[in-house]
Parts: sequence; C-alpha cells; structure tokens
Amino acid sequence: MGGTRWIFAAIIAGLVSGVSVSALAATVQITMDKLEIAPGEVSAKVGDTIEWVNKDPFAHTATAKDGDFDVMLPPNKSGSLVLKKAGTFEYYCRFHPNMKATLTVTP
Repeated sequence: MGGTRWIFAAIIAGLVSGVSVSALAATVQITMDKLEIAPGEVSAKVGDTIEWVNKDPFAHTATAKDGDFDVMLPPNKSGSLVLKKAGTFEYYCRFHPNMKATLTVTP
C-alpha cells in the first residue's frame, strides 16, 4: 500500500504544482516595419499574449479604436499585452494613422 500512496501523492503534487490556464497560453508576434503592421489580421485567445515588435527607427503605438488598449512601442523595441476579453478589436498607430490592423480574440 505504501507504493500506492506515493503514486497518489505524486499525482496530487503534479496537479497542484502550478499547472494553470496560463501554461496553455500562446504568444502571438506582430511586426511593425516600414510603416506596416504584419500580419494585418490576427486571431488569438483570451489569456494569450500579443507581442508587437517595432522594427522601425521611430515610435509606434498599438491603439485600440474602442480604447481597450494602448501599447507604446519605442523605436526598435517591443511591447506586449495579455488578452483579457474576447472580441474583435480594430487598432492603429496614433503616430501613423494609416497603419491599421484587426485583432480577433476568442474565449
């Protein structure tokens, strides 16, 4: 019986050891380069992280039209956002309004 208790304890320890929904989350990378956002349409899930990589020598933002997020992206740097809610979000760069993209977030 001692072996059975050890196996049971190991299973419980594994379940409690920090396995969480965030362990299943993904990081989705979007690039801003030469005044373009690529890809222009991205799908992700609640809990995922969006990482915008600014490859330009000047600042950009990833600003949701509805005001849900506004991520500052210094020149040649990146910025990120953990997705908190589902929906379709149109966003743009405040400094370069012709840079536009769409982010679709599912539950």
